Amino acid sequence: MIKAKNIGSSFDDFLKEEALLDEAAAVAIKRVIAWQIDQEMKAQNLTKTAMARKMHTSRAALNRLLDATDTSLTLTTLSSAASVPGKKFRSELIP
Repeated sequence: MIKAKNIGSSFDDFLKEEALLDEAAAVAIKRVIAWQIDQEMKAQNLTKTAMARKMHTSRAALNRLLDATDTSLTLTTLSSAASVPGKKFRSELIP
């Protein structure tokens, strides 16, 4: 009989054991941020071209920001994107 080592553990425990928890958390956070920025752009009728111009960046950089799976962003990019629709980006460490 083969015994599964993860039966009874939480999904977070499984991800931690497989060294995937940090990556999964980063993707989840990025999806929320990309969705929020997209929603703000729609609410203010901003095209990608207009948003990129206001951020002083390229459309390619904005596309990376809006790509829910691309987690390689700088805090400067996030702050810049948040400021265009009059928002602020906040990040914090939590226990």
